[in-house]
Amino acid sequence: MSSTRPSFDDTYGGRYILVEPGEFIMGDALKRGPKTERPAHEVTISEPIFFGERPVTQAHWTAIMNNNPSKFQEGWAAGLRPIESVSWHDAHLFIAHLNELEHGTVRLGFTGAWRLPTEAEWEFAARAGTDSRWSFGDRDAELNDYGWHAGNSGATTREVGQKKANLWGYLDLYGLCGEWCEDDYVADYSTHKGTQNAFISDTSQRKVHRGGSWFTESDSTRSRARASALPTHRGDGVGLRLVWAPHNANVPVETPLEHGDPVS
Repeated sequence: MSSTRPSFDDTYGGRYILVEPGEFIMGDALKRGPKTERPAHEVTISEPIFFGERPVTQAHWTAIMNNNPSKFQEGWAAGLRPIESVSWHDAHLFIAHLNELEHGTVRLGFTGAWRLPTEAEWEFAARAGTDSRWSFGDRDAELNDYGWHAGNSGATTREVGQKKANLWGYLDLYGLCGEWCEDDYVADYSTHKGTQNAFISDTSQRKVHRGGSWFTESDSTRSRARASALPTHRGDGVGLRLVWAPHNANVPVETPLEHGDPVS
């Protein structure tokens, strides 16, 4: 459980909980889901990371970027809703600014850098050591306790942190907003390498996002469910969650600005 895992808090109300190295079977080992989740394959998480307890909020984004592109800004607590309507490129620019502001900051004895999670890291953290559809089990009826989706959201995003956490302490993984990953998207896992690193393809034009959203049905919020969009896409169902990678780790941390400025 998260109480036994090292964590740290940032100055924007976020918490980041350690994901320890390990191995898991990524994808659909039972062959009951779509082909995009196959073949199931063993993945090694070789380096530790700190995975955001919750998605990036509108308040966090606004503090760094001095703007708020989100569709859902109504209500006194709108700052605690997840940021959405941001492209993959926008997310990288946000991260670049955040890294510039916090360059050299020491956390738990280490310096590090912010980045997007890889698809493997996201699924590993969402599964939290389980093989079920969600980390809490296989029953759709329990999903309302853990996430916001088409059946209970009221056609809008909600403030983060209102539902139960998964087994490792992470909130709002199931529904609410899809979360950009670093990876290029391809239609199945046949060319994936089984590593923690982001999968990069010379032919793909799309980027992975995970977790479903406030307007998707329950099946799209499963731990292994996949989705994708063009990196220029700005939709009210896609935001981001941060990873902080210690500099002593071997997982490559790209400089976000290398990917270019946001595309209008």
